[in-house]
Amino acid sequence: MIHIDGPALVLSLIPHGEHGLVVRLLTPAHGLVAAYVRGGRGRRLGPVLQPGNLVAAQLLARAEGQLPQASVELLAPRAALAASGAAVAVLDWACSLMAATLAESDPHPRLYDALDALGALVAAGGDRAQLGSAIVRHELLLLAELGHGLDLGSCAATGATTDLGFVSPKSRQAVSRGAGLPWAAKLLPLPGFLIADDVPNPQDIADGLALTGHFIARDLLGARADRLWPTRQVMVQRLTV
Repeated sequence: MIHIDGPALVLSLIPHGEHGLVVRLLTPAHGLVAAYVRGGRGRRLGPVLQPGNLVAAQLLARAEGQLPQASVELLAPRAALAASGAAVAVLDWACSLMAATLAESDPHPRLYDALDALGALVAAGGDRAQLGSAIVRHELLLLAELGHGLDLGSCAATGATTDLGFVSPKSRQAVSRGAGLPWAAKLLPLPGFLIADDVPNPQDIADGLALTGHFIARDLLGARADRLWPTRQVMVQRLTV
């Protein structure tokens, strides 16, 4: 028997039957789980089951391999409180990315906490600089949690820890401006807000998203990038234009 009872973040929804949904949820202790919600497309549960919302979920499956059935109650709305197109796009992309890349039943409590904080920022009316910084850092954490982390602490060529301005797409390690300038066209820009307590401007956010996007597309999504990338492109445009 599978029994899960606790908070969860709604990631994605797939229609099932006339009124039901298969919902993918992110839980702190059990990672990504899928469950069937009877009446999930109905008037009562439709507003509850929105990507990014925090819910109290009870999942029950009587046999191993059986899709659990779930009941849910809203704890904190996020999607409905998004005050801008940028906020909606950030939440949509973050949830889609997690649903596409995380293995089921593999706990990632740091990712759960990060997505919960991102949803809270959306609900609180975070501005574009806050949202952009948060989603770039979230993507960096996802890469690290799935074994593809970036080393932004020192230069790959010289070992220097200052004046870092690029990232090598091959080694995933930072490169100083002095060592990297001759090869700048082959390197990825490293925006200052990722290594210092700076408030990013739109170009910084664009550089940060280009950096994480390169590794997410190559190392996490592969062929699935073609299907998911339009959602990310909408987010990039709304955060940077």
